[in-house]
Amino acid sequence: MRIGELAERTGASPRSLRYYEQRGLLASERSANGYREYGADAVERVRNIRLLLESGLTSEDVQELQACLELDLVREPACAEAVALYKQRLQAVRERIDTLTATERRLEERIAEL
Repeated sequence: MRIGELAERTGASPRSLRYYEQRGLLASERSANGYREYGADAVERVRNIRLLLESGLTSEDVQELQACLELDLVREPACAEAVALYKQRLQAVRERIDTLTATERRLEERIAEL
């Protein structure tokens, strides 16, 4: 299938699909006329990539989950590597929240002083 059909079937924009390919998350073949051609498995792969990115993982994180991208992560979400990355990302988010909360308190104190 061509990039437009894959975009339509997955809800991803063609630009996103090209980005996924550039990052090594998605592969295509080139037809004789130069068009990208994707296999049927690309639909599941793109859906998984989008799910992982929407969950808060980065494209670098998703690259580490290549083996999980072939699974149906909606129906079978237990990919051990994904769980570990979710936990790491959650910890990083909590640390950022703590830092921002401390900054918020300092700003509030400074405003109260003024």
